[in-house]
Amino acid sequence: MAESPKNEKLESPQVAEFDPEPASQGGISSWWGSGLKIGPRIGPDITGSSLESDSEDSSATILEKQLAQEDGCAIQYRTCSWQKTAALLFSEYICLAMMSFPWSYSVLGLVPGLILTVVVAAFVLYTSMVLWEFCLRHPEVRDVCDIGQMLFWNKKWAWYATAFMFILNNTFIQGLHVLVGAKYLNTMTAADNNIACRTVSFSVVMLVISWVCSLPRTFSMLSKLGTASAFFTFISVLLATIFAGIQAHPAGYDPRPSYTAADGTAAVGGNPIVTAIPVAGTTFVAALNAFMNISYTFIGQITLPSFIAEMKDPREFPKALWACTIAEIVLFSIVGAVVYAYVGNQYMTAPAFGSLEPLYKKVSFSFMIPTLIFLGVLYASVSARFIFFRIFDNSRHKNEHTVVGWGVWTAILLVTWIFAFIIAEVIPFFSDLLSLMSSLFDSFFGFIFWGVAYFRMRKVDGGLELVKQGNVRAILMAIFNVVIILIGIFFLTAGTYASVQSIVDAFNANQVGGVFTCASNGL
Repeated sequence: MAESPKNEKLESPQVAEFDPEPASQGGISSWWGSGLKIGPRIGPDITGSSLESDSEDSSATILEKQLAQEDGCAIQYRTCSWQKTAALLFSEYICLAMMSFPWSYSVLGLVPGLILTVVVAAFVLYTSMVLWEFCLRHPEVRDVCDIGQMLFWNKKWAWYATAFMFILNNTFIQGLHVLVGAKYLNTMTAADNNIACRTVSFSVVMLVISWVCSLPRTFSMLSKLGTASAFFTFISVLLATIFAGIQAHPAGYDPRPSYTAADGTAAVGGNPIVTAIPVAGTTFVAALNAFMNISYTFIGQITLPSFIAEMKDPREFPKALWACTIAEIVLFSIVGAVVYAYVGNQYMTAPAFGSLEPLYKKVSFSFMIPTLIFLGVLYASVSARFIFFRIFDNSRHKNEHTVVGWGVWTAILLVTWIFAFIIAEVIPFFSDLLSLMSSLFDSFFGFIFWGVAYFRMRKVDGGLELVKQGNVRAILMAIFNVVIILIGIFFLTAGTYASVQSIVDAFNANQVGGVFTCASNGL
């Protein structure tokens, strides 16, 4: 374990040696998890843990106490290697959402779409590294709620506000997977007319399966399921990409260049149209929603503190992060570009499985089953441990196999899944509402939090003194992190506007269904 400095103010000579990059006191090599010197804390432990640590304890000392406290316990949480953490990241990011990239490219145009994919990935990689640095300095934090309180000067309102967004965000994602699971089952059983109240029934099936799969208590156990999930997702999107290229025509193909659809509206047919830039008439709302779709797929920092909190050696987190980010850029770009090239603007659906011929659609969509279940399971587990750890923080029920511990854990998960089911069935414009929630919450969890974290850490490092002294590198880094905060504000304002307007447009076009609908929602 590398030695870490005490939480002391740096003297002037030390300030002059400061390197203003994230996790930067180890230089560029620290971005790979090596040569790292952990910086000082921004404040005392606010988690109320039983480690008997104080603000003078180094981060290394607190981590050692955590490992010692779990030694010999039946259930140990700090057990994840970087490989297991990578499996969790792959299962979170390599998911169904990548099949909406072809739709985003059809709105934005292929060239802007590919550029934005790389740019957004780079921003998320950077902010995730800032998050990691913060967690190294404060290994007692258990989730993003603890970080929220620490960032905003230990104010309890910050913890409650972050907790509200945290739970609501996770529950909506669970609800999305209940809904998409029902969509899959409806797609596969489209010819069977004897299923009572199809969509509600299938949603209940997804609720029960997801609840059971959520029961493992540690991320180390879940990482095995995550590995399988990521593997089958890769097979699914690979097949969908191949099928898009070999099928005779996209689903819904019409050879006529233009015609009147069954609902009386004008439609464009013919061979797939692929454009390098947005087509004429693309609205601001449509383009921003397409950009947000790309961004939301990458933004997942809300779970990262929980993952890092269960790593045996959190200094190795960058290895998992880089592996996942590189895979994201390659997969998202190739799948998005290739499927779009063969489907075109006229026949595009989101997810793109709906643009495939029926047999191809069912085969490729079927390999997505593990992800349809597991990603919701992952967010349910993150929410459940947030509640569970605060109930049993100083109790044997946290680290031992007790009836009370398992009973409460099971009950918490069941409640979260019941709420997810209700949300999925009650809200008729679920996808647009999810975009709205993402605009409101990802603005903080994806950008604003980590821009603020950068400045809070640089202040105790003495790095802000370099800005006052005119150090060019320090000034550029400060400007860059101000830009990150401004991007978050853009998501919060313009993103919210676009999401609300999309909901209004859907109502005006009578595209909003009813609650607890029995009608099929299959592709």
